Order: sequence, then structure tokens, then C-alpha cells
Amino acid sequence: MSAVLDHHDAHGHDHDHHAPTGWRRWVFATNHKDIGTLYLLFSFAMLMVGGLLALGIRAELFQPGLQLVNPELFNQLTTMHGLIMVFGAIMPAFVGFANWMIPLQIGASDMAFARMNNLSFWLMIPAALMLVGSFFMPGGAPAAGWTLYAPLTLQMGPSMDAGIFAMHILGASSIMGSINIIVTILNMRAPGMTLMKMPMFCWTWLITAYLLIAVMPVLAGAITMTLTDRHFGTAFFNPAGGGDPVMYQHIFWFFGHPEVYIMILPAFGIVSQVVPAFARKKLFGYASMVYATGSIAILSFVVWAHHMFTTGMPVTGQLFFMYSTMLIAVPTGVKIFNWIATMWKGEMTFETPMLWAVGFIFVFTMGGFTGLILSVAPIDIQMQDTYYVVAHFHYVLVAGSLFAMFAGIYYWLPKWTGVMYSETRGKIHFWWSMISFNITFFPMHFLGLAGMPRRYADYPMQFADFNMIASIGAFGFGFAQVYFFLAVVLPAMRGKGEKAVQKPWEGAEGLEWEVPSPAPFHTFENPPKLDATATRVVG
Repeated sequence: MSAVLDHHDAHGHDHDHHAPTGWRRWVFATNHKDIGTLYLLFSFAMLMVGGLLALGIRAELFQPGLQLVNPELFNQLTTMHGLIMVFGAIMPAFVGFANWMIPLQIGASDMAFARMNNLSFWLMIPAALMLVGSFFMPGGAPAAGWTLYAPLTLQMGPSMDAGIFAMHILGASSIMGSINIIVTILNMRAPGMTLMKMPMFCWTWLITAYLLIAVMPVLAGAITMTLTDRHFGTAFFNPAGGGDPVMYQHIFWFFGHPEVYIMILPAFGIVSQVVPAFARKKLFGYASMVYATGSIAILSFVVWAHHMFTTGMPVTGQLFFMYSTMLIAVPTGVKIFNWIATMWKGEMTFETPMLWAVGFIFVFTMGGFTGLILSVAPIDIQMQDTYYVVAHFHYVLVAGSLFAMFAGIYYWLPKWTGVMYSETRGKIHFWWSMISFNITFFPMHFLGLAGMPRRYADYPMQFADFNMIASIGAFGFGFAQVYFFLAVVLPAMRGKGEKAVQKPWEGAEGLEWEVPSPAPFHTFENPPKLDATATRVVG
């Protein structure tokens, strides 16, 4: 009997190692690596869609006068560009990184809830189709700005309802993904890996997941109230019925400001993995990084109304939100100091992942400084709704989140695909993106300081030169990402290139470098035995 059982177990174990093939592998995927791949490909597709909308905006603004689109369509482009980039590109990409890397980094066999993981991905497809499809509904896509402010949202056509429904579905997907990440990190770490020995990427995602669970229901509440105002006779935000549009802003930004950190904390985690690997040193001040991440998360809940200095807020309120916003610069500064201290006197080399990480630190710091300037209420009142704000948040979201993602992709791509990307192509992608990004968004600071409002389809002659420069840069930046996909991602997915060794980066540390490249379909079926640092497998 025991012989039969042994044979059966061995057969079952052997069978597990054959990845399912064909479309079933992807549709019914429960493996964390496959779901991570799906998330990353989906987010890249959404990046391309959102990027096309952005190029429509920049093409219209290339010269004064109405060129290509009417103001109504222009506002639809700006609204949908924002929604698709935030909820379709940046957030799902980080969830893809979490799915791929967290089980590998903590020595877990998979995510805690494999089928829920599958559902949380597939919910995004109908939501994305609804968002993009809203352009083809009567009256066109929502045109109320990505913040969906009342009373504009109460006056939109049926596409607004589709947008609200899509946001609900995306929110449900985020909450499920977050629950999965929290349970995986808290319950499935390899024996010996205490919380304070976890890689920084796991820490930043653990804190991000708690943020998501806290704030996604707030957004759901705000858009549900909008929906009932539109169809069921309530007057939460409708002044005609005694409602208050400013209340919507309070509720939205109570979600919206932690959301900003949801989109940057995982980026901090990626940079905290890449910088020590290429400086060949331990991360400077690991514990202070963990506490700084926690501090940012907590402070993010008390700064929301700095988006609302022009709504008639009392001076006391302005002072509170001004000082609390300045305070958040402290833990962020700690992180930047720690990265620089990690590089200090390290044996640095500048392969593509390190270029992206250093580029991130440089450009994100610039974005942080413009944010600090906007935290000063009297200045913000002048800058409100101008291109200065557009420049600021693209410096922290594009040069922040997106550049850190590229660092992560180049860093872990050999582990994902088993082949090394072309270093030359990676460096072309980096310099092309870095230069065109700054050509696009740096002039916007001056446009904003000169008083050019955002979300305007036309502008007077004095803004023409900087707008032309920004539009040229935007097209350059867009084509750089197409180049990245064709020259770096596609060859790697097809397995073309030099075969990657188990640990391609000399200074890299962590359990993900203890498994072969590409990472096998199933890893760590038995929990690994760790050394004292919890970064290597013993025996």
C-alpha cells in the first residue's frame, strides 16, 4: 500500500511541474508567475492606449488655435488619459510585480489565494473595455477630468455611468489583490524570515496593500453618491437640492492622496532592491526605510485638502494642510538620503537597471521639490489648475512610478524570461526616454508660472513656443516606449538573446536569485532553509 501511495505522490508531484499549455494556461491561470505576466502585459497595453490619448492632447496643443479636436473631445481625452494611466497602467503594473516577486522573495510557493488572484486579474478586462468603449457611447466619453468632480459628473451622458461601473470593478480587483498580498506576506514567509529581514519591495507592498484596502471603499462611496445623484433623486453634490460639490472634493481627495502614495511606494521598493545590487553594498538604514514607508502611509491620510486651497478653506485649515504636507517631505527625504548613502563609496556599475534607478532618484527629487513648493498655500493658490501642477505630478508619476518600473523590469527580466536583454538597447531606451521626458514636462513648469491653465484646448500666442517643445518631446517619449516593447520585451518573451545565469547581477541579494533562470513554474514547494541574513538558501 505504501509503495502505491509513494508512486502516486511522485506521479502527482511530477505532473505538477508540467505547466498547462495553450489558452487554458492563461484563462485559468492560478500560478503567481503567469498572473504577474498577465498583469504586466495588460498594464503595458493600457499604457499604450493612455499614451495615444496623451498624444492626441499634445497634437492639439502643438499650435494655438483649434487644430484637430473640438474642446469637448479634448476634455474627454484628458479625462480618459488620466483614468486609464492611473487605474489601468500604473496600479496593475505594480500588482504584476507583486505577483511575480513577492512569493519568490519570501520563499513562498505561490500567493495565498490562487483563484481569487485569477479573478482579480480578469475583472480588469471588462472594466478596461468599458472605460475605452465609453468613447463610442452617446455624447462620448466622460469629460469631467480624471478626478470626476461634481457638478460636471452630474451633467455627463451615459458614458459617466459606464465609467463609474468600471471604477467599481477596478476597485474590487485592487482590494482582492491587496488581501492576497497581505495574507501571503504575513502567513507564508519562509521560516527564519522575520518581517525585519524581508526585502524592501515586500515591505513597501505590504504597506501599500493596507492603504488600498483603506481608501478604495472611499472612492467607491464617492462615485456611488454621484450615481445616486444622477439617477435616484439624491442631492449629495447637487447644489439645486441642497448638496455640496466641495464635499465631493473632500471625499475624493481623502482617497486621492493616499492613492498617490499607492502609486509610488512600490516604486520606492523596487529602487531599494536595485541600488544596493549595483552599488554592491547593503541598503543603508534598512530599519529607517521601513519606518519612513510607514510614516508616509500614515501622513498620507492627513494631507488631502492641500488639493483644495482655492475652495474657500479657512486660514486655519490652510495652515494645517500646509504644514502636514511639508512634514511628508521628511520621510521621503530619508529614503532619498538612504539611497544616496547606499551608493556612497560603493563599487558602482551602471547597467540599465541602475541607470533607471539613478534617473528615478534624480527626476523624482525634482518632482518632490515642486510638490513642496505647491504645499505653500499662497503659492498654490496662484499655481492651482495650471500647467505647473501638470508638470509636478508627471515628474512624480512618470519619472517616479514608471521609471522605477523600468528599473524593475530590466533588473528581473533575466529571472522572468531566462534570457539577457541587450544592454545597448536598454541604454538607448533609457537615454531616449530620459531626454524626451524632460523636453516634454520641464517647459510645463514655465507655462504654469506664466499662467497657462490645464485642460484648455486652445491658448494665446505667448504660450506657443513651450507648447510646441512639449508636444515634440511627448511624441519622442511615446515612440521610446514602442521601441522598448519591440527591441527589449518581444525578444525576451521569444527567448532570443544570451541565456541568463541564475544570478546575473553580482551584487544582487535575495531568494529570487536562488532559483534558476527562468524561474521554474513551481518554486519553493518546500519552504527554503535560510541563512542568518534571510537572503540565501542553506544546503
